Amino acid sequence: MTGSSPLSALVAALADGSVEVVDLTSPLSASTPVIQLPPEFGQTAPFALAEISRYDDRGPAWYWNNFTSGEHTGTHFDAPNHWVTGKDLADVASVPASRLIAPAVVLDFTAEVEKNPDFLVEVDHLKAWEAENVPLPAGGWLFVRTGWDTRSHSQEAFLNADENGPHTPGLSPECARWVAQESPVLGMGVETVGTDAGKAHSFDPPFPCHSYLMGSDKYGLTQLQNLAELPPTGAVVIAGPLPIVGGSGSPARVLALVERG
Repeated sequence: MTGSSPLSALVAALADGSVEVVDLTSPLSASTPVIQLPPEFGQTAPFALAEISRYDDRGPAWYWNNFTSGEHTGTHFDAPNHWVTGKDLADVASVPASRLIAPAVVLDFTAEVEKNPDFLVEVDHLKAWEAENVPLPAGGWLFVRTGWDTRSHSQEAFLNADENGPHTPGLSPECARWVAQESPVLGMGVETVGTDAGKAHSFDPPFPCHSYLMGSDKYGLTQLQNLAELPPTGAVVIAGPLPIVGGSGSPARVLALVERG
């Protein structure tokens, strides 16, 4: 790298703090909230570690573990083949690496969600934001901030379910269709357990974010943290799922590069 190259400039900016790395990832542990489906369906496994050795007779100089986890546990990446509408599209290992680094915009609906946990984002909300800010980024991410990451310490608070099912925010069916089929973004990121609202099982189509996004060869990022630390525009996101061959998704380390000062 030469002193004047873009990569050299980035390295210098990271070193002097003018570009900050913000971790958008929820730490993975046995207490990480996981989605709960009706009992007639298969269930995801919670994250768990199984010790192989820890500086003992099983391995005197090293510590390591096996782990078990669902693909869609914690902060994770949804690949197109995750949903039946995208069943013939890419698995998570086939997502081009060039699409894992992209700009992002952050739309803040925390005030609305504080009043109504079932709040739904509509197309008009997105168009009004574009009119006041910039167009949604071509080949970038749409991040929906709701403040839901503050609930991630508790499975009960995070799912926020009662006898009628979970109550969490998301997109309306028409908004999900518009984001998937008419907007230029490559995917959507949320702070909730999945890209769909808690009541999305009763929408038409059911779970429209999954149905439309996956069917349009777009992606999802879920259980994001620290979106409050990102500006509405200007962040660059690095999403790093494991390249699981045949996998429908993967836990991911998601980082954002943000200019400061």
